[in-house]
Amino acid sequence: MIVGVPKEIKEEEHRVAITPSGVLALSGHGHKVIVEAGAGLESGITDDDYKEAGAKIVPSGKDVWEGAEFILKVREPEGSELRNLGGHTIFSYLHLAANEKLLKQLLDSGVTSIAYETVETPDGFLPLLSPMSEVCGRLAIQVGAYGLERTNGGSGMLLSGVSGVPPAKVVILGGGVAGFNSASVATGIGAEVFILGISHAKQRYTHDVLRGRAVTVMSNRANIEEYVVTADLVIGAVLIPGARTPTLMTRDLVKRMKPGSVIVDLSIDQGGTAETSRPTTHKSPFYEEEGVVHYAVPNMPGAVPRTATFALTGATITYAIELAEKGLEGALGDNPALKKGVNTHKGKVTHKGVAEAFGMEFNKL
Repeated sequence: MIVGVPKEIKEEEHRVAITPSGVLALSGHGHKVIVEAGAGLESGITDDDYKEAGAKIVPSGKDVWEGAEFILKVREPEGSELRNLGGHTIFSYLHLAANEKLLKQLLDSGVTSIAYETVETPDGFLPLLSPMSEVCGRLAIQVGAYGLERTNGGSGMLLSGVSGVPPAKVVILGGGVAGFNSASVATGIGAEVFILGISHAKQRYTHDVLRGRAVTVMSNRANIEEYVVTADLVIGAVLIPGARTPTLMTRDLVKRMKPGSVIVDLSIDQGGTAETSRPTTHKSPFYEEEGVVHYAVPNMPGAVPRTATFALTGATITYAIELAEKGLEGALGDNPALKKGVNTHKGKVTHKGVAEAFGMEFNKL
């Protein structure tokens, strides 16, 4: 199979969909990999690195789309890429439940789109979202601490506190991979940490692994309100695979938060956990709403592309090889987790969460 890797064109997206080791793995199985010139530079990967691994370097993204049948990306197609969708299988992060316009474009093109974030194993694990959730969770504390600095509109509080001064109160909504990693870093810094989740098993795991340094609380409306209004930093880390994120923080609740407190909304890709959240960029990540500093960058791992790219390829390459080896029907027939990742196929919505987000018909593969 011919696998194509274009340079990401989304604003401030510095990741690339494959590393040289990923190229080597595909070419070692007899597949051809074509990579757009300069695609990996911002992740610290040169064209020569790709060539040595067996890739062919082509001048433009158009050459990739025209020359490959299977497209590996990091982010959803946009701009000029939308004119080249037809006849391809696309493997990428898509987050369609928050992007009706793109969903309709994919349906009109008839493309088969497989979303990293909805590939799901029988036990509910999301293997291709997990590495980026880990990155986001750890990065959330870093950017949250920055947002609390007075120069960024924050209250001027140091997360860890100092001797004689108590630490900041960090409230994490969501007990999954992102939430756990946020809690891990926040407790390591010395913050006072509370993590709200709906899974007893995950809460028990978090409590045991962090040795009680983070207080685990079952998530419900009353507890969310109680903890959010007194927080210095709130991390929104809620995820329903393929579906729009529920709004857990209304505008009224945000208005009741402490002036200069910070919300880092990791769920903004899927609509956001706060009613006041709207997408921002790496160049201008913060804004103030109702006296609260917000950070809501959709492609958050793009800030650390070197780490993120290698973590991503480490997770996706096994599935990419399976698709290349067996073809679409063979791979989906053999791998239920991969089958769950298919969001659109031949003009139909094939993921229940995406269909429900827009009241569209769900078509089982």
